[in-house]
Amino acid sequence: MNNKLFEFIEKSPTAFHAVNNIKDILFSEGYEELSKGKVWELKPNKGYFVTRNKSSLIAFRLPLGKAKGFMIGSSHSDSPCFKLKDNPVIKDNGYLRFSAERYGGMINSTWMDRPLALAGRVVVLTDNGIETRLVDSVDPVAIIPNVAIHLNRNANENTTLNPAVDLVPLYFASESEISFAELISKLSNASKESILSSDLYLYNPQKGVCWNDMISAPRLDDLQCVYSSLVGFLEAKLQSSIPILAVFDNEEVGSSTKQGADSDFLYTVLNKIAYSDCCDSSVLSDLLSGSFMLSCDNGHAVHPNHPELTDKNNAVKLNGGVVIKFNSNQKYCTDAVSASLVKLLCKYAHIPCQEYSNRSDIPGGSTLGNIANTHISVVTADIGLAQLAMHSAFETAGARDTQHMIDLMKTFYSSSLTLLNDGEYHININE
Repeated sequence: MNNKLFEFIEKSPTAFHAVNNIKDILFSEGYEELSKGKVWELKPNKGYFVTRNKSSLIAFRLPLGKAKGFMIGSSHSDSPCFKLKDNPVIKDNGYLRFSAERYGGMINSTWMDRPLALAGRVVVLTDNGIETRLVDSVDPVAIIPNVAIHLNRNANENTTLNPAVDLVPLYFASESEISFAELISKLSNASKESILSSDLYLYNPQKGVCWNDMISAPRLDDLQCVYSSLVGFLEAKLQSSIPILAVFDNEEVGSSTKQGADSDFLYTVLNKIAYSDCCDSSVLSDLLSGSFMLSCDNGHAVHPNHPELTDKNNAVKLNGGVVIKFNSNQKYCTDAVSASLVKLLCKYAHIPCQEYSNRSDIPGGSTLGNIANTHISVVTADIGLAQLAMHSAFETAGARDTQHMIDLMKTFYSSSLTLLNDGEYHININE
């Protein structure tokens, strides 16, 4: 299963590629792509999906009878990397370099001395209008070289890296090599004159490895959860609720985009489903009352060299199972009710789970759950898998945890929720 995860990650260097990768898998499973600007004619026992910006995707499958709610699994398609600016090539000192800016909160030092490949999308003018094309160099095109220890004797002493000086990627060692425009033209199979614009990123093309009951790969945050949710979604059995696979872009930069979790994307899709003939009620709020959302994003394992950075009673370990994340200030929206439901699901799935909270004097990052909850009000839990070196160019997680998350999501998507009273639910699982 981890080898399949590595293949998925390798084919998903950017959010655009991740969504395209998911689309291909859904098409192979008989899912139909819907248009956002048309009336949806939905049929029982059939799967559908819709994309936004080609970097976010929501898929769902309809039950045979009238649906009474939604089981929503959300994760994100983006990861920290370097985004090229417009007119990216810098010529100086006989070198060609890239003008790029950091996307997301990366660990700067991990991107040094590492061959970087180029991927993203190119907008091309055709006879029919503008068309977007995915590009991926696969092979490295840049590197960010460190300064030799002989020239920087303080390199090992709390060195601060200036992104406009120290993190500028080297493209060519000569100013007379192939032009950048020619490279993009070749990758996109378009003439230089027809290329209007682009969203291009430098990413780590290193392949994932499995070792000593651990895995290491680029972009485990959050493609490990994306892949696990997708597999669980496809393997799940039909229930009376509608399973929703939601993959959002731009989580690493706050989600406040038209394709992010802070947009109307999820609300719009759920609302269109609610007004179809497949639901027990055409009032979305009624359906949401019997709905459950899992916000899936990896968490921080206790660090082998710095255990003092974690809360002693709420530290999580690699291969310790699904992580349930808590935060009193609602950066994670798990509460006692949603945590209890997750624990029940883990019990039914025969997998371990563990609880995580930040150390009280170390603020943690937020994720999708609390943001999406401002647009749709459903019982929600923030979960994930334990990993080391989050936001590094190469991250590490437990080899057994990928299957743990798949098993949970399969059970989750095979379930439905019944509201008994406010804060009281019955969960039904199709085993």
